[in-house]
Amino acid sequence: MLKKIYVIRHCEAEGQSPEAQLTDRGLEQALDLSEFFSNIKIDRIISSPYKRAIDSIYPLAKRLNIDVEIDRKLTERNLSIKNLSDWFEKLRSTFVDLELKFEGGESSREAMKRIVEVVEEAHSRNNNNIVIVTHGNLMSLLLMYFNKDFGFDDWKSLSNPDVFLLINESNKVTFQRIWK
Repeated sequence: MLKKIYVIRHCEAEGQSPEAQLTDRGLEQALDLSEFFSNIKIDRIISSPYKRAIDSIYPLAKRLNIDVEIDRKLTERNLSIKNLSDWFEKLRSTFVDLELKFEGGESSREAMKRIVEVVEEAHSRNNNNIVIVTHGNLMSLLLMYFNKDFGFDDWKSLSNPDVFLLINESNKVTFQRIWK
């Protein structure tokens, strides 16, 4: 059975906090996402508990009359509890060394494990067309899990929102970017 998982990076938001709201442009993007999926069958929607992720998928969930399931494993990766002035370079280094950890944060490997668990659980269910809404860093780590060549520069090129289609055919997962 062919399983499709649509992994979505949230729409444009006002900040990084869990409560950060979508910008006006982000709200329009959420409507665009709903329209984008208008001819695609969706059986299940799973989202990060962050407000920007839930609000990004709400118009689609409402149109399809599907409840949004919240999964804490989809929260954004915490690089460190400290405010890192050189966070961009520190993040780059975690794409090279997946075990690298900064104070109070999680390694790329730990974050990757969380989102892979969500995808594996989704693959094990009877639903064939699933939407997962998450954050850019976590999405990148998931894609790196399935293709080791996906890296920091690919993360940098992601848009808000962004959509990748993961196809699981006979337990072999491939992916492609499908957002316009």
